[in-house]
Amino acid sequence: MSSNTQTTYDRIYEIVRQIPQGRVATYGQVAELASLAGKARLVGYALYRVDMKTSDIPWQRVVNAKGEISLSPLRFGTDYLQRTLLENEGISFNDVGKIDLRKYLWQPNLKSFVDSIAKL
Repeated sequence: MSSNTQTTYDRIYEIVRQIPQGRVATYGQVAELASLAGKARLVGYALYRVDMKTSDIPWQRVVNAKGEISLSPLRFGTDYLQRTLLENEGISFNDVGKIDLRKYLWQPNLKSFVDSIAKL
């Protein structure tokens, strides 16, 4: 992985670390906050690289724009794990597996957010 890619991933990870328990962000939202507008898929690639068992990055708090868990054919069972982790944080899903983004979407305090990102 190039150092430029690593720096981009580090920005993404720093943003995801700020999503509080009981809230979610979308891939697109994280991309926008990382100055990567239109690159939601890149956020997905970065989170795919996270070790789900040992990482301090709360990867489970990032969902798609529909409020759904995105399935990965290469990570069988992670959708169940992600849902379980989110439910343990108090996030509920409707009967078709969607999260109400009006209720659970993270709205960062922009000043403190900018201050923390400026440290990168």
